[in-house]
Amino acid sequence: MSTIKVLGIDLGKSSFHAIGRDYSDNQVIRKKFSRSALITYLHHLPPCIIAFEACGGAHWLGRQCELMGHTVKLIPPQYVKLYVKSNKNDFIDAEAICEASTRPKMRFVSVKSEDAQVISAIHKARQGYVKDRTACMSRIGSLLLEFGIALPTGHSVMKQLFNWLAQQPQKQPSLLMQELIELHEYYLFLNNSIEKQDKKLERLVETNPIGLLLKTIPGIGDMTASLCIASISSATDFKNGRNMAAWLGLVPAQHSTGGKPNLLGISKRSNKELRTLFIHAARAVMSRPDKKGKVYGEWLINLRATKPFNVVTVALANKLARIAWAVMKTKQAFNTNELAPGLQ
Repeated sequence: MSTIKVLGIDLGKSSFHAIGRDYSDNQVIRKKFSRSALITYLHHLPPCIIAFEACGGAHWLGRQCELMGHTVKLIPPQYVKLYVKSNKNDFIDAEAICEASTRPKMRFVSVKSEDAQVISAIHKARQGYVKDRTACMSRIGSLLLEFGIALPTGHSVMKQLFNWLAQQPQKQPSLLMQELIELHEYYLFLNNSIEKQDKKLERLVETNPIGLLLKTIPGIGDMTASLCIASISSATDFKNGRNMAAWLGLVPAQHSTGGKPNLLGISKRSNKELRTLFIHAARAVMSRPDKKGKVYGEWLINLRATKPFNVVTVALANKLARIAWAVMKTKQAFNTNELAPGLQ
């Protein structure tokens, strides 16, 4: 056990498959563990490199391993897939993880803190409420349509549903109204739940130094700042702001060959929610170009004059992501007079 250099673990819900290699790159352990047995084994294992995919439960296990003195390497699952040989099973996956962790140019993910995971959990719960609210609104609209009433879309009418129905010439069955009352109460409950999640995120950002710094960037509010904290373990995971923008999928996908560059639409990689929030932040800046947009100077004005609105919005979202990286990296507030040349 003392000869292990790298231990690759394929994570599961209740079973964990491990492959260990020594300093001569020979396999010295091949074993299946339960969750409790794995923790006990790692406690007695001398410090070594422990690698596994950045998936469900990985950050919790990563923190446990770091407390035991091990070096943790989290690998994006798509990079491990390249090292899976032939057929697939849990031990083959563990061997692929072990192999991928030793590559000199492999990219790794920093272990998230417990606070970052809590913020992520709040965001996920909020997204669930939003999804349920949309489904509830659609359900109410479809029921009314069956009785010849076309309900306008939007929250303004939905919040005043029964006042709006009272103004319609058609009279609805009493049993249908009972169903609508129950659905509308559920809609109001979801609205209240979303507001509670928003307040939780606002409080967390106000007590987080990085969150307060991110909010100094025009267009970025509590939602974007909190999700940056939750999704980006460390700004040092990226070489520069361009790499972070590429990770978010805010750059053109490339399909070039024969020395001929061929750039497509944005790649839409990685974190969909964070990319969406950066685009919404860019739209917020574009909606008030005379105030929020003026900090970007002639660049934004010239781009808006020559390109379609959506193209400019994505370009500005790319710039916001790069500025956010710089703020997180330097731990300094956004200053329009000190923009890096690459961000202007």
